[in-house]
Amino acid sequence: MSKDQEAVTQLFELLESRYAMRVLWALSDGHPQTFRLLQDSVGGITPNTLNTRIKELRAARLIDHNGSGYRLPPQGAALARRLAEMRGFASRWQQRAAARAPTRATSR
Repeated sequence: MSKDQEAVTQLFELLESRYAMRVLWALSDGHPQTFRLLQDSVGGITPNTLNTRIKELRAARLIDHNGSGYRLPPQGAALARRLAEMRGFASRWQQRAAARAPTRATSR
């Protein structure tokens, strides 16, 4: 496996962790968030899981903490911008998938 492939694999493994992308997404507006606010922003995440995700994302230097709360450093913000590009893709994908879905005739 090349170094680039290995890096992508490692990033995907991190992002596949439950709630990891939602934490990044919650911080992508650029406003620092306290632990509690971040937990509310992510929704449905337990304090233990959020703490684990924060530790992993901080170790990967995708989020950090300043006096105001958790935020995205430049590297995390760059990743969040790329994830935001998926919004348009997802919308187009969903429309195409819906258009191709077979219609079900209901019989009574």
